[in-house]
Amino acid sequence: MTRSPAAFRETSAEPRTESVPFSHLSLELGHLYMEDFVEGPDRLRRHFAAVRPWVDAARAAVGPLPPGRRPRISTCFLIDDYFSRLSTPAELIPPLLEAAADAGLAIDYLARESGCAVADPAHRDRAELAEAVLHRLVESPPPGSNGFRPPVSRTGWLSNGRRAPARRTSAALDAAGSVWQPPSETEARGHSVFMDVELWNGPEDERTWSCAFLASVWQLVRLGLLRHDGEAVLRPADWFDKAFPAEWDALPPVLKLNKSAAPFTAYVTCSVLPARFLPVEHAVRVVLDQVQVEAEALAQVAERSAAEGIPVPAGIVDRTSYIFPPGL
Repeated sequence: MTRSPAAFRETSAEPRTESVPFSHLSLELGHLYMEDFVEGPDRLRRHFAAVRPWVDAARAAVGPLPPGRRPRISTCFLIDDYFSRLSTPAELIPPLLEAAADAGLAIDYLARESGCAVADPAHRDRAELAEAVLHRLVESPPPGSNGFRPPVSRTGWLSNGRRAPARRTSAALDAAGSVWQPPSETEARGHSVFMDVELWNGPEDERTWSCAFLASVWQLVRLGLLRHDGEAVLRPADWFDKAFPAEWDALPPVLKLNKSAAPFTAYVTCSVLPARFLPVEHAVRVVLDQVQVEAEALAQVAERSAAEGIPVPAGIVDRTSYIFPPGL
């Protein structure tokens, strides 16, 4: 009798992509700047009063679901603590939650925008989320492009088509190609809507990420498509009946405020936002259309949703939707 030789393999050679739970819908109840909060409780109450009817509409639109299944919907709210910190969590968050409750709304998850840049600055294995997403961008080359433009990792700019050519400095070249050419959108339908999105500025070691790029990271997190060394990122930390601290960095990036809340990550997202965010979210769609997500993370969504009989769009950008209420 002969024995087969034992096979030994490094566990690191078999990377595992952590699974996350999924709601059917992640419903964002707003994203306000610090300046909005400074206006006081009345500003917050006006916001949620305007949001409420559209939240009801978004909830009613979930489906169709298989017989006997109830929709799993979680709500979230993103606070901008990245670009400014004019107030403290202890001063700002309680009036926010109270204003939402006055409108009959509950915020299940509260997130800090700075967490979309760096998930956990205090942790030794901190996840540089924005940097990781930047390295996953695969620019869509427009027809006829020659690769002259430097990559987005160097310029900090990402477009959805072909930019207008820059003026050439050589007189000889100008003579051959002096006719102006307009920018054009890749796969435009009839007419182009060209956009060039700034993702960051500043020196490489001190980058300031743009609102549009952080909002793109935020969407990917809500869709459950980001991992760091195979592990899920921005996992909500339970924060039930706890006081809020005086420093933003003392808060986890995402707080779970409702014990009975459906999962934070979801198959699709909907965001109810002021109209001033429309150009930002257009930019978000340009970014999402050019992000290469881990195949295993995509497969998990496809397998889980198929098992539930829930159709999920193949394209990441098609999994996001928006409502821009008038007067919000």
